[in-house]
Amino acid sequence: MERYKRQVFSLIYRLVQNPSDAEDLAQEVFIKVFRNLSSYDPQYAFHTWLFKITHNTTIDFLRKNKTRLVSIDENSIELEDSEPSPEEHVEIALRSELVDKVLAAVPAPYREVLMLRYQQEMPCAEIAVILGIPESTVKVRLFRARGILKQKLKGMDSR
Repeated sequence: MERYKRQVFSLIYRLVQNPSDAEDLAQEVFIKVFRNLSSYDPQYAFHTWLFKITHNTTIDFLRKNKTRLVSIDENSIELEDSEPSPEEHVEIALRSELVDKVLAAVPAPYREVLMLRYQQEMPCAEIAVILGIPESTVKVRLFRARGILKQKLKGMDSR
């Protein structure tokens, strides 16, 4: 739990955009993991199994509450050991705000694939297992998501 709690919470929070719900869901995920450890198949990576449970739990919550998926948050920026200057904090916040704005315009299925691929650094094969879709669909979604991002960023430049 200690090893994965930050990643699980981060992924859930980016999807539900509510820290209290994200904490509750993260706890629910780890309870499900502990209860179902006997069903874990060691032929697959543990984190793939964990993120599949995380994905399913979060999607069930969103469906139940009819909440839409939302964008990535500022906590996704990994800071180095040295403390950034106040100017760097402002730049990071502005960049994060821009990322949030652009990602908010990306449809939910594409946004989720982007987050798993680039924030969690998962290969397409693992994302396919987690989402329960073919690997080719993951690749298509990534391709389309990049196109949407490019289009949105071009639109922002022309303003």
